[in-house]
Amino acid sequence: MVFTLNFPMSVSQQNKTPRAVIEHMVREQVYRDMGLPLTPQAKAPNGLVVNVSARHCHLTPAAVEALFGPGHELTPKKWLYQEGAYAAEEAVTLIGPRSRVISNLRILGPCRELNQVELAFTDAIALGFDIPLKMSGDVAGTPGCMLMGPNGYFKMDEGVIRAQPHVHMHPSDASYYGVKHLDNMRMKVHGACSVTFDDIVVRVDESFSLEAHIDTDEGNACGLKPESFCELIK
Repeated sequence: MVFTLNFPMSVSQQNKTPRAVIEHMVREQVYRDMGLPLTPQAKAPNGLVVNVSARHCHLTPAAVEALFGPGHELTPKKWLYQEGAYAAEEAVTLIGPRSRVISNLRILGPCRELNQVELAFTDAIALGFDIPLKMSGDVAGTPGCMLMGPNGYFKMDEGVIRAQPHVHMHPSDASYYGVKHLDNMRMKVHGACSVTFDDIVVRVDESFSLEAHIDTDEGNACGLKPESFCELIK
């Protein structure tokens, strides 16, 4: 069977469009051509994108300078789905309890006002951490760690967390789903290992695109693939 993909998008636009958005458009077009029902997200203002957030860290300018040298600024390596966010060229080594380490921990930019390391539960076990499930930015009372870069070490007294699964929404998306900032939703990932996640925290901002984040453990548990159908349930 041959499918014709009719996207009103120029070549220059395609080059600027995140891969996840294109994959969503392809899935919906294929389902239309096959005469199959569309997901609820097809009728929403924007298609839902679900991405696995691998272990990474967010750093302040002071931490970046301590690790990479005075005046150093992060260099974008790969632009992410949310506007302005990127994976940086720079990476660090995380030193956990009992001197266990993770090398090449990617830094996500731009810099923030606090330092934070986000790990999956499996990562934490391997390092010897007992980390809580927290929303990004809520680091009070969490474990700390040592980071090592080419210019030296940087000690974090707190900030190592397992990120709460969440969904970024533009206000138009929140209106469609009938939710508000910090509400909880469920998210069902369809497939051979179909899983429904409870307590997906809604984060609403004018700058956000509709995107849910789960970690590598959660992504592996549900067998998430680019073509997986995912739906948000109030």
